Amino acid sequence: MDCIFCNIVSGKIPARKIRETQRSLAFLDAFPLTKGHTLVIPKTHYVKIQEMNEGDNADLFESVRVLSAKIERLSPSSLIAVHNGKESGQEIPHVHVHIIPRDQADGVGPVHSMFTRRPKLSDEEFEKMSEILRK
Repeated sequence: MDCIFCNIVSGKIPARKIRETQRSLAFLDAFPLTKGHTLVIPKTHYVKIQEMNEGDNADLFESVRVLSAKIERLSPSSLIAVHNGKESGQEIPHVHVHIIPRDQADGVGPVHSMFTRRPKLSDEEFEKMSEILRK
């Protein structure tokens, strides 16, 4: 397997590391969307969040929590995003959380602005989805 994030974890590819635990690693994105754009990854290779074990998941999101406060030293807010699978926009098939510093001048807007073809759902469709997700 030739995963760029696994190669960063192993030290084969350098990265600007900003936090490292036994289970996770955080580093500045090499192609940042804003100054301070950070990626947080589990050291174990997982493609999707639901594949992660409980310990790796807890450690990953604890790093996200700690780093969010630090990243907000650069701007008043941050966007925390996960693309969970290729169809969602995941470009590197290794779980990674983006922490992106945000301010009103960045011109990006809320997550709802990303979706131009939003569904119009009936009460029946909402109920069917709720039943599927509760099981």
